[in-house]
Formats: sequence, structure tokens, C-alpha cells
Amino acid sequence: MTQPYVTQQIENGIATIEFFHPAHNSLPGDILAKLVENINEAGANDEVLVIILKSGGTRTFCAGASFKELININDSETGKVFFSGFANVINAMRKCPKFIIGRIQGKTVGGGVGIASATDYCMATKFASIKLSELNVGIGPFVVGPAVERKLGLTGMSQIAIDANSFYDAEWARQKGLYAQVYDSTEALDGAVQAFAENLCKYNPDAMREMKKVMWKGTEDWDVLLTERAKISGWLVLSEFTKETLKRFK
Repeated sequence: MTQPYVTQQIENGIATIEFFHPAHNSLPGDILAKLVENINEAGANDEVLVIILKSGGTRTFCAGASFKELININDSETGKVFFSGFANVINAMRKCPKFIIGRIQGKTVGGGVGIASATDYCMATKFASIKLSELNVGIGPFVVGPAVERKLGLTGMSQIAIDANSFYDAEWARQKGLYAQVYDSTEALDGAVQAFAENLCKYNPDAMREMKKVMWKGTEDWDVLLTERAKISGWLVLSEFTKETLKRFK
């Protein structure tokens, strides 16, 4: 696999949305936009009862923001638009009327942690360590912060946001509430995710829809909040500190 993609397959009431990018499943703006489109489509499709969100490949779940795009941001409006891509995905996930199961097969960084946190039920392998690296490059996990805090709590989110150099292992993430279950292999994870999704398809769709509303109560301001957070990241990415740091990654 060398070309980025977002695909959606529907079978027996289960919509599987998969994204891929050859740079460790990083997320440029076009992939983020396609994720929003696919999540909205699956949410509106009466044939879909539950959604599985996964990434391609066998290693990294998501490396977060595309460094190539970050390096090329030269004004605050472009920066806001780019970081709003993550805001749009998280908001699409929280407003989707179907339960979204996260399938996290490997390491996830930055924006990827936010996407994992925005799933309704997240399952992972023991290799799925997490890191919020944003402070390390001169910005911060402003857009994804509310979603991560909702799952890990303020203490857990603050810990990994401040310790931006460290990966926290899958068991830590499970204990904090991000992962519901952790498996020894991708094969075991895939079997468990499929079985869980099939079981959810036996539930009353109306009950699941209403339950999701209850679970996400208190996030009604996120359309505005995450846009405001995207503005912060949009101007921070222009700072001399961040520009010099990104050059080293380049």
C-alpha cells in the first residue's frame, strides 16, 4: 500500500471505515475531510447499525497531524483550517447517531489519540501505546484535548500532554479508561472487534441512539470550542520555535 485512502464497507449492519497513509497513517487535510464524509454517510445510512473505525497496515494506528502540511503552513487562517480538520472529525464522531468502535492495532500519537478518544468503545492490542507529542513541537493538544480529557480525565490528559516525549503503554490507557480491552495480537483484536460489533447489531437501534445522546451530554458546545482551539494551534504553528522544530523533523 502506497497511496492514501479512506474506504467504507458495509456488511450485515456493520460499516467499517478504514483510513491509510504511507507516512505511518498520518492525517493530512484531505484524509480528515474524507473521514468526516464517511462518518456522516454511515451515520445517516439506515442499513448501518454500528461503525468500526480502523486504520490500514499492521503497525501504527495513527501518527497524528501530517508534518508535511504543518511545515507548509504560513498564515494563521491556513493553520486554523488545518487543525479544524481534526475538530471536524471529532465532532462528526460525537454527533454520529451510531456507536463507533475504535480498533487500535498499534501506536497512536497526537491527533490519533484524539480520534481514538472520540470513539464510543475502544479496543486495542498491547502494542497500542499513546503519546501526546504536541508540546514537544511547540503547539499543544488543544483541539483533541477535550476528547482525551473526556476519556482519561483531566489528570490523565494533563500527564501525557505535559510529558510530551513519552509513550504510555496500552495497559496504562486501559486503566485510565481509553481502552475497554487490550489483546495480545492484531488477530485477537480483530476477532473481538467483529464479535462485539455483531453483538451490538442485536440491540435496539433506537436505544443505542438515545444512549449515545446521554453519553455525549455536555459536549454541545464543541462545535464552537474546538474551532476556538484550532485557532490557538493555527497561530502557534507559525511561531519561530515551532518552525525550527518542524525543520528538524523534515
